[in-house]
Amino acid sequence: MRYEGMIIRPPSEADSYLLQITYGCSHNKCTFCGTYLGTKFRVRKLDEVLEDISMAQRFIPHTRRVFLCDGDAMLLPTDYLLKILKALTMIFPDLQRVGIYANASDILKKSDSELSELSRHKLTIAYLGLESGNDEILKKVKKGATAKDMIDAVRKAQDVGIKMSVIGLIGLGGRELSTQHAIDTAKVVNKMTPRYFSLLTLMIVPGTPLADDYKKGRLELPDPEEMVKEVRMVVENMDSPGTIFRANHASNYAPLAGTFNKDKERLLQEIDRYLNGKNEFRPEFLRGL
Repeated sequence: MRYEGMIIRPPSEADSYLLQITYGCSHNKCTFCGTYLGTKFRVRKLDEVLEDISMAQRFIPHTRRVFLCDGDAMLLPTDYLLKILKALTMIFPDLQRVGIYANASDILKKSDSELSELSRHKLTIAYLGLESGNDEILKKVKKGATAKDMIDAVRKAQDVGIKMSVIGLIGLGGRELSTQHAIDTAKVVNKMTPRYFSLLTLMIVPGTPLADDYKKGRLELPDPEEMVKEVRMVVENMDSPGTIFRANHASNYAPLAGTFNKDKERLLQEIDRYLNGKNEFRPEFLRGL
């Protein structure tokens, strides 16, 4: 089990075996992300990946979950991914699922039959960074995809059995576009109806273009109360039955969790307790990426 560079994974993959099959991110242009700054995107040699799987068998033979790193490994050819998935299934008899990060373009470029075959070989959850449902904001942060692209990608993957976990980023529109950001994000999620939807709160990462915008006054961040009001607007405008909702990431000022639509009113009441001063916001020193 060998790793190169910074390894990240979704919070829900905390207990998964992290298997690195690419280095970096092929897009690597999002203005808010500093994860792969200075890292050239490369595909790892298949022989090395298979060697790592064999090593993992000796140390963690009862592995039930695997997460494929790095940033957007779904872009790899389906044949390459299937060889890895088949090896994982053979090596780990208790394997339940394999997860992966995916950009909209990664999913849309694959045929329904390709995605179905990946799902059949236990690649059954993918994580997509929506960030915002507002196309003006997506263009500003150089996301490389439109809201419609991401709606189509989520629907396409879920139609063949790949559960989608979608992430929104509170504060990304700054104060100027806060309302549009929140409402449009909720509208897009409603059209996706993802299995999971999570909200993180923007934190300025040194060295990123967004950090430069913030330093030079081109971006004005909402304060903690305004950030939580933005969360409230998202929740208030969501109508996505069955979607498991989480806003309890370390970056968030007001930890929340529930399932739509049945917990919507409870979530709004919890948010209001924070806004009315009955609950305290998470302090800055406890926030993290």
